[in-house]
Amino acid sequence: MISVKNNKPKTMSGAYTSVEDMLSLRYLAKDISLQTRATSSAIMDGDSRTRFRGRGMEFSEVRRYQPGDDVRNIDWRVTARTQKPYTKLFQEEKERPVFLLIDQRASMFFGSSNVFKSVYAAQLACVISWAALANNDRIGALLFSDTEQKDLRPRRGKHAVLNLIHELQTYNQKLTSPFTPESGLQINDMLLELRRIAKPGSAIYLISDFHDYEESCDESLSVLARHTDLSVINIYDKLEAHFPGKNQLTISNGNNRLTVDTSSKAFRSEFADAFSKKIAALRGACQRSGITFASMDVSTAIEERVRDTFETKLSKKRQSVAMGNS
Repeated sequence: MISVKNNKPKTMSGAYTSVEDMLSLRYLAKDISLQTRATSSAIMDGDSRTRFRGRGMEFSEVRRYQPGDDVRNIDWRVTARTQKPYTKLFQEEKERPVFLLIDQRASMFFGSSNVFKSVYAAQLACVISWAALANNDRIGALLFSDTEQKDLRPRRGKHAVLNLIHELQTYNQKLTSPFTPESGLQINDMLLELRRIAKPGSAIYLISDFHDYEESCDESLSVLARHTDLSVINIYDKLEAHFPGKNQLTISNGNNRLTVDTSSKAFRSEFADAFSKKIAALRGACQRSGITFASMDVSTAIEERVRDTFETKLSKKRQSVAMGNS
């Protein structure tokens, strides 16, 4: 039997994660609702509720009355105060699985500070899984390395999270080099596989550095977005975004060495532009398909980044009270 001794997540660092580290993240997840601050459409909002709206039992929000709205849902208090008709919207109760695609390929085995990208991805997946468990959602995942993949079909309960944690540790600790092999699984291969196994209505989180993202991925992202609640989370290291302005930098792949002159502003600018263009292309593809997009730098502690990205239950409660008083 596994137990957690600490009641707070500890600050984690290093090239590898562990079962103990991932178990401790349960206490970070207990205060978040998994609704992003950047969008009004819930990624996960309450007990097995989706973004589909209908005459359910759970109040969502009020908006201006539109022709065709059910007059029984008019909010008379807001209507009287504003002298304009407002109607209530409700969220429909629906069961839906939470499904994570987690990249543990060679390119993720890199980090210049705090933790490696592979560790950060595992940490984030655990936080989402613990939050989904608290929400009584079914939890599934697709883990992949350069040579293999693991499909964990959605299940409800603590054992689903514990199984995911053990598989994450296995995949994470198999990483030994940041150099991608010539023939290996590509991100589009995984998106195609996800299209095959993802159930309509699922909440899906794609966690990767998307280093091999190409325009060919856009079709799969668009198809997934039509039938699922899709979120793309790009994990990166600050060294990938901006080259340090030193005179010389020595790079090695274990066999060969290369000295790069980074004193050139033109070189550093071109390097930064290449990274920015890749992120802009991925963000643009997400915007066109209505996909939630977030980009996370591993130098920011996971605790801080999660609270910055997802709404806390306290802030959500305050928002509901403010809406009721407005």
